[in-house]
This record gives sequence, C-alpha cells and structure tokens, in this order.
Amino acid sequence: MRTAPRTVVVTGLGMTTPLGGDVPGTWEGLLAGRSGARTLTETWAEESAVRFACRAAAEPGPQVGTALARRTDRSTQFALVAAREAWQDAGAPRTDPDRLGVVLASGLGGVTSLLDSYDTLRERGPRRVSPHTVPMFMPNGPAAQVGLEFGARAGVHATASACASGAEAIGHAIRLIRSGAADVVIAGGAEAPIHPLPMAAFANMMALSKRNDAPERASRPYDKGRDGFVMGEGAGVLVLESAEHAAARGARVLCQAAGVGLSSDAHHIAQPEPGGRDVARAIAAALAEAGARPEDVVHVNAHATSTPMGDLAELAALRTVLGSAADQVAISATKSMTGHLLGATGAVESAIAVLALGHRLAPPTINLEDPDERADLDIVRDKPRELTAGPAVVLNNSFGFGGHNVALAFRAG
Repeated sequence: MRTAPRTVVVTGLGMTTPLGGDVPGTWEGLLAGRSGARTLTETWAEESAVRFACRAAAEPGPQVGTALARRTDRSTQFALVAAREAWQDAGAPRTDPDRLGVVLASGLGGVTSLLDSYDTLRERGPRRVSPHTVPMFMPNGPAAQVGLEFGARAGVHATASACASGAEAIGHAIRLIRSGAADVVIAGGAEAPIHPLPMAAFANMMALSKRNDAPERASRPYDKGRDGFVMGEGAGVLVLESAEHAAARGARVLCQAAGVGLSSDAHHIAQPEPGGRDVARAIAAALAEAGARPEDVVHVNAHATSTPMGDLAELAALRTVLGSAADQVAISATKSMTGHLLGATGAVESAIAVLALGHRLAPPTINLEDPDERADLDIVRDKPRELTAGPAVVLNNSFGFGGHNVALAFRAG
C-alpha cells in the first residue's frame, strides 16, 4: 500500500548577502530599503563596462578559518557560513547521519578559482597550480564541503540550473524528505561570480545594468528605466525536516515547505518565453502540490531581475494563474536591494519569503520611480507592507538561462 508523502517543514535559516552577513542583518537591510550595490575597487574594474556590483557585506574567509579558506572557493566559503547559521537556527538537530542530506547549488561553481588558477598556470607554470584546484572549482564543491562539515550520508547533491539553481535545490530537498529518503536536508545555494570574466560576459550580452554613476539606483525592477541586473554574491540555506522528525525533537517550525513547481520554456537560451506560459505552469504546479487556492496567496517574492522582458513575463504568469486574486497579492522584488546572486538567489529569496511569512511583512521594492504601465499588479514600493494574519501562502519564483522555471510555495503553520 502506497503511503502518503510526508509533510516538510522549515526549521532553520542562514544567509550571507550584500545586505548583511547573517539573517538578522539581511532582514534589517531589506526592511530599511537599503541597496547593496557599490563601486568596485579592484584594478580590473577600472576598464570594465560595468564597474559596480553587490559585494557581500561580510568576508567569508575569516569566518571559515584561514586553513579552510586556502583550499576552498569563495562560493564554498559563503555556503559554509550560511549553512552553519541555518543549522544553529534549527537548534543543531541531532539526527542519524544516514538520514541527513545536503542539496546545495551553484550556478557557476568555483569559477573564480578556475580562472585564477589558469592565470597562475600561464604566468608561473604548472608546478605552481594548487593541488586543491579541482575541489575548488568543481560545481559540487559547496555541497561537498557542507556535507563533510555536517557528516551528511543520506546523499549530497548539487543542482545546476543557472539562476534557478538555489530554488531547485530546495525543491529537490523537499522531495527527498517527502519520499522518505531523508529526515533532514540542508538545502540552498551559493555564488561568488564577481570576477572580470563573468562581469564582462554578462555585460557584453546586455544583461547587466550600466549605471556606473549611480550603483545604488541601478537595480530597478518594473521601472521604465530598467536596463539589466546587478551582479551579487553570497549564499542562502534552509534546514528542512519531516514534520514528524521536527515534532519528535521539539523543534521550532517556521513554516511548511508546501509545494514545488518545475517547468522549462524550450524557447531561448537566455530569454524568457514572453507570455510567461511555462512560468505559469510552474506556479500552478506549486500551488496544486501545496493544496492552495489562488486566494490563499498573500505574497510573492518575484524573480524580477530588472530586465525589460523578464519582469513582465513573470507578472503575466502570475495573472494567468491567480486570476482576479492577483490584484490582492503583495509582490516584492528584493533583487532591487541584494542584486542578483545567480545560483544562490532562489535560496536567498526563499529564506526571505519564509521571513516575510513569519513576520507578516513584505519587503519593499526600491528604485521604482517611474513604473512601467504594463506592470499592473500590486508591487510593494518604498517601505514594507503588512500582510494578512491567519492562514496564508507565499510564493518564491526563480528562473534561469536555458528556460529553467522553479516556483516554491510556503505555508504558514
């Protein structure tokens, strides 16, 4: 006889972002409407088309320790910082290592370590290349190190779905627990892409904002003057558990991780399907899995990168799925403050969505000075918005190059 899928809950959060080195610092920065964008001080940036980004508020190296920092990529260091915070926030659960899993994503992996090691090879010769280079640049490096840190033996996985990677990692973790393959999973994403090559590549494909004279105002989702996203770095991690496991140890439950929706556009390698057709399928699937109605949704943390096409396709999808209830949903575009953390962004924004649900506050969208008239839903502007008390569902949407679409539904209680 087939058993019903297990209920999955969130018991811990960890973040290190351009707004703060931990969850409280990030949340405070969001509610204050503070931008994390700054002019880059590295010499290489002087000749770049884009000379600013959202650097992390706290350096990860000193937090992980000198010895470990020498043999890990910056993205892995961010992952460890966020995972440690999430684990402590969850009460450092005692669990059988054979029932503990990790799903930790990165869109670009250890790209900075790879490129820096290649520079060493060319300039100083093969004997000077670090023996740690492969573990540093392999895409599963962050997941592997977090797995080692916590002794996870139920499986260590690394999803790679471009900017949807972090959200897909959480979705995979939810399904691992539901299936009975694990009781606890540490899930999220980490990214460290601020390097001359990725910056130049994204700039030349016209994906980055070029507001070099006003970095803090560059990320402006839904604004008529939006001209691309702002690169960011950091990590977000959630501790997910079966409801039974959490109850047995008396854990504080933040919310249910209630629904996962996945789809793909099959449209273009770097552009969304303009009508949001396949995004709508992902959102509808997440709500269906959560057993939620459109009118249950009170808040959406939108992917909203500040690109002309992407912002509108997502709103079209929300209108398709939610119908008339879409007008009652508070929509936040937090990349206006954090920048776009690529493979980490879906995990960071999932943590933000959980915080919004718990505090019943939707963070603001900043820099929305001249709204695009086609952005006709309720965008939270300038200051936080109180959300409805009682039963509620919040959504987090994440999309990535290649047409990857992920929607996650979180339910109060």
